[in-house]
Amino acid sequence: MEKLIFKKSVTGRKGYNLPQSEVDINIDECVDNKYLRKEEIRFPEVSELDVMRHFVALSHKNHFIEKGFYPLGSCTMKYNPKLNETVVSSPLLSQTHPNQPQETVQGILEIMYELQNNLSEIAGMEQTTLQPAAGAHGEFTGLKIIKAYHKSKGNSHKNIIILPDSAHGTNPATVALVGMNVVEIKSNENGMVDIEALKKVVNENTAGFMLTNPNTLGIFESQIVEIAEIIHSVDGLMYMDGANMNALLGIVKPGHIGFDVMHYNIHKTLSSPHGGGGPGSGAVSVRSDLVKFLPYPIIDKDQSRKEDYYFLNSDHKETSIGKIHSYYGNFATNVRAWIYIKTLGAQGLREVSENAIINANYLRKKLEKTYFIPHKQDFCMHEFVASGHWQKEKGIRTLDIAKRILDKGFHAPTIYFPLIVSEAIMIEPTETESKQTLDEFIEAMIDIAEECNTNPDVVLNAPHTTPVKRVDEVKAVKELNVKYKWI
Repeated sequence: MEKLIFKKSVTGRKGYNLPQSEVDINIDECVDNKYLRKEEIRFPEVSELDVMRHFVALSHKNHFIEKGFYPLGSCTMKYNPKLNETVVSSPLLSQTHPNQPQETVQGILEIMYELQNNLSEIAGMEQTTLQPAAGAHGEFTGLKIIKAYHKSKGNSHKNIIILPDSAHGTNPATVALVGMNVVEIKSNENGMVDIEALKKVVNENTAGFMLTNPNTLGIFESQIVEIAEIIHSVDGLMYMDGANMNALLGIVKPGHIGFDVMHYNIHKTLSSPHGGGGPGSGAVSVRSDLVKFLPYPIIDKDQSRKEDYYFLNSDHKETSIGKIHSYYGNFATNVRAWIYIKTLGAQGLREVSENAIINANYLRKKLEKTYFIPHKQDFCMHEFVASGHWQKEKGIRTLDIAKRILDKGFHAPTIYFPLIVSEAIMIEPTETESKQTLDEFIEAMIDIAEECNTNPDVVLNAPHTTPVKRVDEVKAVKELNVKYKWI
């Protein structure tokens, strides 16, 4: 094992120079001898160039947005502008502490205050909290607010959240987590909420309706105003899962079409880094009478002063659902969203959604003769769901197609979701991809469909060119191994 670890190590090589210590420390006086190592630690001795090449080579064994197209449906894997990273790494932002006196962090509070207002404006809502750490955490926060709303009115019997069968998997999980119950309704033949089915389940126990709009089929729920009227007629609240907000920026404000609460996926819609298990943000926006239930504090501006002064306002603490995150949220992630909004402006944000919609419709139209499209509205929104149904008739599954896509240099789309589409292939190009890239992906998808007819084995045994070939997925889940080994 040691031989493998030190494969690149050569005695005497250095890739760093540590500064001379300005403090004279006798280690024996500072640390009890029983805690000191008896043997010297061995570290690899490598140059800076060796280290760089090692980690760059590792990174290229993976797939990432800077390397190639990432059409992962429902995830909005757009390019993250490097300007965001440059600004957010400034010591003025990165080296402050949440326990500093408020007067010493006025610029930071101003950023948070502006972002709250920006998100509220985009959503068509009254106020926003930046505390939730991710989309699912935003769902949890939003449902806690809905629960607090009904509790404040003495309606403890309202414990039912209605969901469509196309809902994200986190939706029912979150409902259960806050101690409420799920009632699922089926979609109609057009892939939208079945209004008649909805009417049958709405009653005095209905606390709310969770809906993604556009839904996970990439279809805009055009009956949303009628849906909202049905839910509001029993004093239920409309919750919007903002996972697909990338299709609505500057076009539709959820608060203006009947929604009362919604969360953003900052890492999707507003271009903070996505994936890797790092910090996320699931900011939650609410209508005016729900503001008092938001997590405290909210960033506020003292209107009594002549000069701008921002502060942490906890005046609503008694009615609040409480804090749901240490301090005030994942600040650096939210700053990236603030930069993104300021850079693009209102018109630029609208163009984001328009281009995302155009790209998705272009792909759908080009692939509709090669892959089965189960819901054929005149147009889709920012994503669409195709199916490998035709290929399955030849003995080739959607999973096989996804593995073959890897050989073409692209990340695979989301597969087998939503569950209501057999052999689903969920494709979301985002607005950051060029027509040239889309055409290359179209060509690859058509080539694979042709291989299914003429050379099925090459698809069934894919991938062929990746560092790791086809794995036993059941075994991989049960015996997770994320350790890198030199081969």
